[in-house]
Amino acid sequence: MAKPTGPICNLDCKYCFYLEKEKLYPDDTDWAMPEDVLETFIHDHIEAHSVPEVQFAWQGGEPTLLGVDYFRKVVEFQKKYAGDKSIQNAFQTNGVLLNDEWCEFFKENDFLIGISIDGPEELHDHYRVDRGGRPSFKKVMRGLDFLKKHEVEFNTLTVVNRKNQDHPLEVYRFLKEIGSLVMQFIPLVERIAAEPSSLLKMVLPVQDGSLANWSVEPEPYGNFLCTIFDEWVREDVGKHFVQLFDVSLQSWIGMPASLCWFREACGAAVALEHNGDLYSCDHFVYPENRLGNIMNTPLSSLMNSPQQRQFGRDKRETLPQYCLDCDVRFACHGECPKHRFIKTPDGEDGLNYLCAGYKRFFRHINPYMRFMASMLKRRQSPAHVMSFAARLEPLFEQARAQDECPCRSGKKFQACCGRTRLPGGPKTASPM
Repeated sequence: MAKPTGPICNLDCKYCFYLEKEKLYPDDTDWAMPEDVLETFIHDHIEAHSVPEVQFAWQGGEPTLLGVDYFRKVVEFQKKYAGDKSIQNAFQTNGVLLNDEWCEFFKENDFLIGISIDGPEELHDHYRVDRGGRPSFKKVMRGLDFLKKHEVEFNTLTVVNRKNQDHPLEVYRFLKEIGSLVMQFIPLVERIAAEPSSLLKMVLPVQDGSLANWSVEPEPYGNFLCTIFDEWVREDVGKHFVQLFDVSLQSWIGMPASLCWFREACGAAVALEHNGDLYSCDHFVYPENRLGNIMNTPLSSLMNSPQQRQFGRDKRETLPQYCLDCDVRFACHGECPKHRFIKTPDGEDGLNYLCAGYKRFFRHINPYMRFMASMLKRRQSPAHVMSFAARLEPLFEQARAQDECPCRSGKKFQACCGRTRLPGGPKTASPM
């Protein structure tokens, strides 16, 4: 994840965890990634891949602040070093500065655009304001109109926070209305340093701090996901794609999750700052997580350093026993280490703050995920789950009484869709 403008942004979102990273570079005045650093990154990133397709992810801060010509230079460098490899670019933006020139460039160079939007106007503008405290919704929608005008492929990134957590269908239906075919829902969890003198206000899990008042709450977050899933599984499978639902299905069919939060170990999602500094993760841009600088050490060497390898292993090795014994561990794996700052019921450190929400969600989707997994095994479309869901809902009560599963598997209801015990992992998951 490359941040060619570092933390510099034209918005001042009240919940942003990245704006304060400016304090890590107190002497910097020019926040654009220098051309030599940019070229070194592009060269090293392409060279490190042995696969035929290489993906670049451009974020910030706000990368559009650099102007279109900067990214024309990006494309030039990519073509210079691509060889016979295909290059794909993903570009995350708040959308405020998008115009004809930007969108013509995106279309011409096949950029996939991620646009940040937290729901309808009232929900979006609660936290997402500019540096003058003014709302940003109308400007974002204007940028979205430019993307549509030029037929640029886009998806949406929605931060689930204390304001929109209780409005799942309002958010989901709004995103469908504006044409979002692929949606990401990112839970917002941050803690504020206990010591006012701390360099960075938002702290690591091992440091003392109090929960930020904009953070999503565990139970409402679980309800948010379950409510959207219920509408999606009945109406929108194959028409709209929700990242978390796709990733969950990967777990149910025995594949490693494509999203780092839910992988058993992590460490591949590093963050590159504007000056070439490499950090262990986008959510771990702290002095102790700095791996080095790509102008001094090749990118691949930094990513394979003992420090980064241990960072990745720590996700698995520091799970508390409560998680190791959990029936949804195969789908969760403790989620992001950044969120592991509460105690388990028996007092052990390292439980994920969102644990209760994820438990509810993964248990809720179990029968539908099992059905879709069985469809894929039979080389049939998972979209058949919509008719399954329509049958399942009115038959649940009847099934409990008759102890016969409505999916027609021939199994008892409690041993199939109605079972409370989820698959223990890929090797023990049994399709219907």
